[in-house]
Amino acid sequence: MTDRFVIPAHTSREPAVRSTPRILIIYGTTDGHTAKIAGALAEALRSPGRAIRVADASREHPHPDDFDGVIVAAAVRAGKYQKTVQRWVRSHADALNARPTAFVSACLGILQRSPAVDAALRVIVDDFLAGTGWRPTVTKPVAGALLYTRYNWFIRRVMKRIARKAGGDTDTSRDYEYTDWPDLRAFATAFGRLVEGGPVVMPAAATANASGASTQERSAAAH
Repeated sequence: MTDRFVIPAHTSREPAVRSTPRILIIYGTTDGHTAKIAGALAEALRSPGRAIRVADASREHPHPDDFDGVIVAAAVRAGKYQKTVQRWVRSHADALNARPTAFVSACLGILQRSPAVDAALRVIVDDFLAGTGWRPTVTKPVAGALLYTRYNWFIRRVMKRIARKAGGDTDTSRDYEYTDWPDLRAFATAFGRLVEGGPVVMPAAATANASGASTQERSAAAH
């Protein structure tokens, strides 16, 4: 993990913030855990002075121009993020790049702490950002979950093999959550302050992308 870092206040490329800041959390999910992450982000962001909307990219298509800040949450499966998220981000990249945004990547690979895995998974994130044209203000990797009871027999077998190789849990009769919820809530709180004008100190493991260069993070090959 990296040390905490400061993101400066808004630059001129960002639109003026409304008196009641509006924040969108849009997510893609395969087995439901990223939806839970989106809900936790929303809970941490809600306050009397903010309007929060949570949207499933497979069902809703809000426009970023209607919001002062946007969080995109997605999980990796077989080396890719959900196609619904990819399409939404690609179609709104210009608008996203004009306001504070965050990319929350749900994954298991960060638990391995392997340089080789980290390097391979940074490519997944960079490919996603390069392919969509999005330059998020900050990228936040979070540990995902092993939801054995929700997988079909084939995915369950594959995920068990991956978990065994990584030294993870292999009892397929139950599910395992690895998300650090307090850390995720701290990240959401910091992002809310950023939308309202910053500067803020982001929690460890988040990666700043203020320069617009491709973002690197530790992500994972499975959710």
